[in-house]
Amino acid sequence: MAKKKNITFNDIAKYTNFSKTTISRYFNNPDSLTLENQKIISDALIALDYKENKVARILANGKTEFIGIIVPNIYLNYYSEMLSQILLTYEEFGYKFLVFAGNENEEIERRYIQELLAYKIEGMIILSHTIPSHELASYQVPIVTIEREDRYVCSVNTDNYMGATQAASLLARHDCDVLLHINSHVPENWPDYERIKGFQDFCLEHDIQNEIIYTELGTSFERCSQNLTSVFERIEENYGGQKKGIFVSGDTYANLFLNLIVRKYGFLPDDYRIIGFDNSPISREAIIPISTIGQQIDQLAHEAVSLLVELMNERKKRKPAPFAQPIHKVVTPVLIRRETTEKEPAMGA
Repeated sequence: MAKKKNITFNDIAKYTNFSKTTISRYFNNPDSLTLENQKIISDALIALDYKENKVARILANGKTEFIGIIVPNIYLNYYSEMLSQILLTYEEFGYKFLVFAGNENEEIERRYIQELLAYKIEGMIILSHTIPSHELASYQVPIVTIEREDRYVCSVNTDNYMGATQAASLLARHDCDVLLHINSHVPENWPDYERIKGFQDFCLEHDIQNEIIYTELGTSFERCSQNLTSVFERIEENYGGQKKGIFVSGDTYANLFLNLIVRKYGFLPDDYRIIGFDNSPISREAIIPISTIGQQIDQLAHEAVSLLVELMNERKKRKPAPFAQPIHKVVTPVLIRRETTEKEPAMGA
């Protein structure tokens, strides 16, 4: 059987009676052609069974259609779910992704960024916290961050303050004697510091006994389990006999904390109420489904890619007009009630 011939720009030009320059403009700058001529060429591609040579196109216009992503780790369900949702945007925006997990190592992440730039990526999405935003802005490539320090770059974040007040309010409505928030030491310029601030402000306003319990939560099961075991033992010792409302900074940690309680008692005692933060899959798949503050991860991912595409498209114009200031988008969280706060699973504010 004869080998099928690859269709070239010259073949398309002959078929349509357009010049090769016009055909090239269709692929690289379609808006420069009339809609009628775009339709003629599009129909010709179907008739000729044209298969695009991606490598040739990259060499011709320098546009790789690749976006780089750096996540801190994929241990936390939040990051793995966010990554999954970002990858799903390919069908809408047509961009492919190169992904690195930085493991909270600043120098490794810098090497990863240089590797991504060498691949001529068109933009980056950064979820890791190690490299400050002023350094990210110096790389001269469109960047959008998610839930991290973002003074000098565009970002998409959850309204963490609102989420914390929702969590504290739910626990207070269950007549808890004391509200406890478990979190790492978070810099005040990080978006998730607002979880601590929102919790504290709510408790202060409503004169509720409370404590922020700081611990290094870590990025591995062993480290998290060890540190949360110490926290659990301290809570048992200090707040025995009191009804405790526990607000944990993430669903992965909330699930580990819940497991510690169930291992000791065989069930979730009436003097514990637990709520997490994220609404990652682990919260609904836990041995007892965990109430949580839903970050609407799918919306965060979509907004981040959409904003990055807007930045990249502006950069491709003959006379680009960069934004005067970084754009910071905020997504409203959703309170999701499940069995760690309710006798029966429920959903809604």
